[in-house]
Amino acid sequence: MIKETIKVACSSCNLRELCLPMGLDKEELRKVDELVATRRMVKRGASLFHTGDKFTSLYAIRSGFFKTCVTTEDGRDQVTGFQMAGEIIGLDGIVNDVHTCDAIALEDAEACVMPFNRIEEISREVNSLQHHVHKIMSREIVRDHGVMLLLGSMRAEERLAAFLLNLVQRLQARGFSKSELWT
Repeated sequence: MIKETIKVACSSCNLRELCLPMGLDKEELRKVDELVATRRMVKRGASLFHTGDKFTSLYAIRSGFFKTCVTTEDGRDQVTGFQMAGEIIGLDGIVNDVHTCDAIALEDAEACVMPFNRIEEISREVNSLQHHVHKIMSREIVRDHGVMLLLGSMRAEERLAAFLLNLVQRLQARGFSKSELWT
């Protein structure tokens, strides 16, 4: 089940440092605040988007965790990633205007809906936003390369250790200390 909620200003969000470029002036912040159309509440087990859905927006995860997965030819679900608050999902849809994976909430979650045409429009006016979107895309490419390396060259124990280290790094970027993570 997906429930749309009221718009929230990006400039007042506690995750803005993770989603937005730093150092925006007042006018640039006003323009960026126009990015988020709505917020969506997604219940645990529900999808934010499905494979084959028309691509219209990117989603900034405001709370909760999502997994992205694809269905293999033999019908199995293959998890392609885990995303958490402060991360952007939906980039898979840019290339062909349709999503190539499912995004499923692992717990009750909330995502900010950012129409891609608005991102492109505002990026032409706010250069640091365009640079930030490019960095997000590049991070996804690097992450995908890492996943390929994991799948191709590591034993199960090594893959699990690499996943946990990556998770700790991502949580530390959100302000959690090592001691908080292991208690």
